[in-house]
Amino acid sequence: MRAPAPAYAYSLNDETIAAAQAAIGSGLTDAFARAGEVQLHVTREALVPALIALRDTPGLEYQQLMEIAGVDYPDRGVERFEIVYCMLSLTRNHRLHVHVRASEDTPVPSVTGLWPVAGWLEREVYDMYGVLFAGNQDLRRILTDYGFRGHPFRKDFPLSGFVEMRYSEEQKRVVYEPVKLAQDFRSFDFMSPWEGAEYVLPGDEKAKDAALPQAKGAQTPATATQVQNAGAAKTDTNAPAGSSEPYAKKDAPSTAETGAGRSNPDSKPEPRDPDVVPGKGGQNQ
Repeated sequence: MRAPAPAYAYSLNDETIAAAQAAIGSGLTDAFARAGEVQLHVTREALVPALIALRDTPGLEYQQLMEIAGVDYPDRGVERFEIVYCMLSLTRNHRLHVHVRASEDTPVPSVTGLWPVAGWLEREVYDMYGVLFAGNQDLRRILTDYGFRGHPFRKDFPLSGFVEMRYSEEQKRVVYEPVKLAQDFRSFDFMSPWEGAEYVLPGDEKAKDAALPQAKGAQTPATATQVQNAGAAKTDTNAPAGSSEPYAKKDAPSTAETGAGRSNPDSKPEPRDPDVVPGKGGQNQ
């Protein structure tokens, strides 16, 4: 006999919230569904009992801890951080999030006793946000280098960092130095070229007739009349002077002689190359 397929996740939100409120009790401060997933907000003291209840209570059965994430809200004041535990129920085909607030001075209870994989996940949160976990026996940095100062995922952490790393040819090792910007921050113009730049491109200022910046928008195509008038205004009406090269040919006096095959009176007999033997066709004929 085949087991029935699990229900769709979004249809389990209401009964999950009701079951979680009954199982967790006063430690649950808020519970609601947002973006199709259930969020449970608990206190720090009730974190471990709440996760045990979510794992062992029939009808909930969230067996797996998928992820521990951190969020920084600097405007909240002292408890600026929020730790999010992503849970998965294999039997119910359902997910939910457990949220707990924390500060950099108040440790959050570790859940390594419930899921050993939490040791690595808590180290990531500590490395990126600086939140401490009471009960973690190996709470040290996991993503940044040795001696790293600060926590990169905090909103007040500078984008350039505090130190920079490079290889020193003199010392033959990797050295750490304070961040030094080689130049001031440049202002890059990401304007679309179709809109027209409001400045002269490098090199155009050296031209004799440097044009002013064009107006925004695509150029209006010229009409046929404008093209014809412009061509007539720039066309030289005088006949071009004859070529001054000595090897220039003379024009035919009339069109009747064009292609008649008559010899030019100024032409001289062409020397015959004795090495060229006429044959039956070819390029030398």
